[in-house]
This record gives sequence, structure tokens and C-alpha cells, in this order.
Amino acid sequence: MKRLIWIGCLSYFLIGLAHVVLGSVLPVLLEHYGREYSQGGTLIFTQFAGFLAGVLVSPLLNRRFGKRGGLLIAISLLCAAELAYLLLPPWGWLYPIAVCAGFGFGMIEAVIGTIIIAAIKEKTAVAMSRLEVLFGVGAMVMPLIASGFISQGWWRFSFLVISLFALATLLLWAKSSFGEIDAELRAKKPAANVGGSDISKAAGQKRFPYQGKSWGILALFMVFFFLYVGTEMSLANFMPAILIEKIGMKEAGAALSVTCFWIAMSVGRIFAGTVAERIHYRVYVLYSCAATLVLLAVFPFTAAVWSAFAVILLLGLFMSGIFSIALVFASKLLAGTEESTPSILIASGGVGGAVLPLIIGWCMDHLEVNQTSWMLALFTLFMVALSFAAYVLQRRQLQAAERRQEIAQEACSN
Repeated sequence: MKRLIWIGCLSYFLIGLAHVVLGSVLPVLLEHYGREYSQGGTLIFTQFAGFLAGVLVSPLLNRRFGKRGGLLIAISLLCAAELAYLLLPPWGWLYPIAVCAGFGFGMIEAVIGTIIIAAIKEKTAVAMSRLEVLFGVGAMVMPLIASGFISQGWWRFSFLVISLFALATLLLWAKSSFGEIDAELRAKKPAANVGGSDISKAAGQKRFPYQGKSWGILALFMVFFFLYVGTEMSLANFMPAILIEKIGMKEAGAALSVTCFWIAMSVGRIFAGTVAERIHYRVYVLYSCAATLVLLAVFPFTAAVWSAFAVILLLGLFMSGIFSIALVFASKLLAGTEESTPSILIASGGVGGAVLPLIIGWCMDHLEVNQTSWMLALFTLFMVALSFAAYVLQRRQLQAAERRQEIAQEACSN
């Protein structure tokens, strides 16, 4: 299990690198090709489309090639795409390359999330939070690497770094043995047993194992992930602009806000899983969303640099575990759907990560900066409502299970 988690962490570090490399070198990339920022935005959106496709297609490829086979395909595709970026082909070729790169790291994220949730029955949240820590580290490290290469005029080698990490990760997944889990990784359909524990037999019997109330629960979490990832990406992309407009900060200082946000996210993720296991997933998600709402409601009233950065650091801490813990929470609430639920929810988050920043960008152009901040708080208010609904649903599930157990005990005693 430890080997599985650590190779999974390396894979999430790779995903973190791949997510931000294009944005890190975008100014010099556009200068090299003589293109405008709008065309750069289209290129990034194309990579997102590939990411979404990778997440959605991953369950089909898992059934056809097994999880290990699917991972090897995805990592190979990512490695090849980054090497193609390195060669600086004609501009028109960058769009299919972006689709392949996005498909690769989208599928890697979905497959590994599915493996961890299905294979690790105890302290699942701790394992997922470790993965998210390495994702955050990768997202922090890549801009620093790219900055060093850009200063030396070697910016294209940023893509080579990801290719090398992808190659190392590919070899580890191809050669490593994980004991009893190997059978599950090779299986070309949902297996009934992983590590000696029962794994979603219902998922093996139905390709889309949602019945009755499960549809409503799935829809609830889809909207939740849409809002959460969209809010997180809006903060990461527009926080410097908000600080420049709101407080009058210089660009260099405002850019540090994103670094502070990701540092706080990475630190928070170290402890998120342990805390969630102790206080229950539903409590963690609800309280984290509520704290985020309070902080975003306070943010428009900050008028000094120190108070704005204090709120940003606290936002990073309280938002750090929401994604991974909510993913585990949803999978536990929808028992028997571990093969499909993570992919669907990650895809929903990907859509939110593309759509909500577009809304916030429009708000920055047409509304006052504090009104834009209130929009972020409004998104979070809906998240609180959804997390409270999920809290109530699981509490009712537990109460119903307790009643069934009591009835069974009474029947046995009689």
C-alpha cells in the first residue's frame, strides 16, 4: 500500500507540473509565434478540453486495458505531447498537442483517484490528501523552474522537465508490484476484491451503477465540484488583479498572493486527511465550506496589504482539503460506484474550472472589484448549502442503518 501511495504521489506531482507549465511559459511562447493573448487563451482552453475528455473516457479505457494499462497509455501520451511542445512545431499543431497533453494528465488524475479510493479502505482521506499535497507542490515548483529557464533563454526545456518526470513515472508504474492489488490493476473490468476487501460488486454488474436516490446525490456532488473547482481556479487566476484594483499593489507584490495561496493549500493538505478522519468527512466538508464563505465575505472589507494576505493564507488553509475529502465523501456516500464516481466528479470540477473564471473575468471588466469578490462569496454560499444537504443525507443513511441493525438484533433475540 505504501508503494502504491508514493507512486500515486509522484503521479500527482507530475499532474501539478503539467497543469501549469503552459501558463508559466505562455508570454514567451506567444512572443515566439507572434500570437495574441486571446489565441493563448484558446490554446489553454483546448488543453482543458483534452483534460475533460481524458477524465470522461478513463472508465472505458480502464475496462478495455485495465487500470495499469490505462495509466501507461495516459502517461505515454503526456510524455509524447510534452516532447512535441519542446520541438516548437508550427502553431496549428499546438492545438492537437494540447488536446493530447490534457487528455494524458486528466486521465492520470481520474484513474489514480479511482485506484486509491477503491483500494484503500482505512484512512482513505489521508491517502487522498497526500496526493493533493504533491499536486500543489508541482503547481508551485513548475513556475519557478520555468522562470529559471526563461531567464537563460531556454524556456522550451520546461516541457522537457515534464517529459522526463513522465518517463520516470511510466517506468515505475510498468515495473512496480503492489502485491494483491496487482490483480485489480490488471483487471479489464471492475473487480470484486482488492486487498482482500469487497469492492463494489454492484459496479461490476452495471456499467452505470446509479439507481433511485443515487442520481440525486450524484447531481448534488457534480454541482458542488463545479462550484468548488471554479472558485479555486478563479482565486488562483484573478487574485493578483483583484489586489491591484482593490489595494493598488504593484504587479510583482500582487503575484505573491498566488504563491501564498498555494503554499497554504499545500500545508493544509498535509493535515486535512487526518483531521477529516477524526471528525468525519461530512463535518470536515461542511465546516471548511462555511469557513471559506466567512473569509470571502470578509475579504471585500480588507483595506491593507497585511489583512488581504492574512485572508488569502486562511483561504488556502480552509480550502486545502475540500476537493480530496469531498471526493472520498461522495464515493463513500454512493457505495458501489467507486469505479465511476471519481471520474464524473473530477470532470464536473474541470467544467467549473473553465466556466466560472470566464464569469469572474467578465465581472472584473464590468463590475467593481468588491462586487467581483461578492460573486466568489455567492458561489461559496451555494457550496455551503450543498454540503449541508450532503451532511443531512449521510446522517439519515447512518440512522437508517442503525435502525435496521436494531431490528435485526431484536429478531435474533426473539
